[in-house]
Amino acid sequence: MKFVSYNVNGIRAALKKGLDEWVKENAPDVICFQEVKALEEQVDLSTFKEMGYEIDWFSAEKKGYSGVATFSKKKPDAVVHGMGMEIYDKEGRVLRTDYGDTTLLNVYMPSGTSGDARQDFKYQWLDDFFDYVTELRKERPKLIICGDYNICHKPIDIHNPVSNKNSSGFLPEERAWMTKFIESGFVDTFRYFNEESHHYTWWTYRAGARGKNKGWRIDYFMATETLSDQLKGADIHPDAVHSDHCPISVNIEM
Repeated sequence: MKFVSYNVNGIRAALKKGLDEWVKENAPDVICFQEVKALEEQVDLSTFKEMGYEIDWFSAEKKGYSGVATFSKKKPDAVVHGMGMEIYDKEGRVLRTDYGDTTLLNVYMPSGTSGDARQDFKYQWLDDFFDYVTELRKERPKLIICGDYNICHKPIDIHNPVSNKNSSGFLPEERAWMTKFIESGFVDTFRYFNEESHHYTWWTYRAGARGKNKGWRIDYFMATETLSDQLKGADIHPDAVHSDHCPISVNIEM
C-alpha cells in the first residue's frame, strides 16, 4: 500500500492549486492531510469520492484552524477521533484508522513558534503523546505515525542548523524527544532509505526559500520496528506546490 502524508495548510486553498489532480496522478491507497482548516461540509470532496476514497475527518473546534483528515481506498476496520485528551482533541490533532493488525495515526503536532505559552503547550503535548503511543502499542504493536511533527531531528534535516539552533522546531529539547521517540522502537522511514542531505518538507514563504531549497524536514512517516521488514520505499515530493509543505510517502507491504 502507498501511504501519503501532506500538510496542506488549508485544504480549500490547496484544491484551488490542483491538489485533487496531484492525488489522481499519484493514486495513493491512503492519504493523510493535516491543517485542513475546514469542516468536512465546507469542502467539495466529490472528486475524491469518485476516486474511491473513504473519508474520515477530525476538525478543530476553532474555525479555520488545525484539523486532520484521512482518505482511504480501503475502508478502515475502526476509526478513532482524537486520543482521549480534550485539551488536544479540541484542536483536531490525531485521527486513528485501523487496517487489519496495523494502525495508522494521522497527526498534526503543535507548533511553538507563536510564543512561550505555545512552546510550553508543545512540550506538554510531546510528553502526553509519547505516553499515549506507549499505551497504544501494548494493544496495537504495528503502528504507522505520519504527519507534521513540527520538529527537525538532526542537522541534516534543516538548511542552516547553526542559525536555527534557538528556533522552535530545532530546539535541543525537541530534538532529544525525537531521539527518545525513535529509540523507543520506531523507524524514520525516509532515513531508512535515504541518508542524503538537502531533503526538506517545509519552506517559509519568505525570501524565496523554496526556490533556494532553504527548508526544514518536519514531516515524517514513523513506523514501529515490527514493520521494518515490510517497508518497500519512502520519498519526499517537493514538486507538489499546493502548500508551504510538500507531500511525503511510504510504501508498505500489508
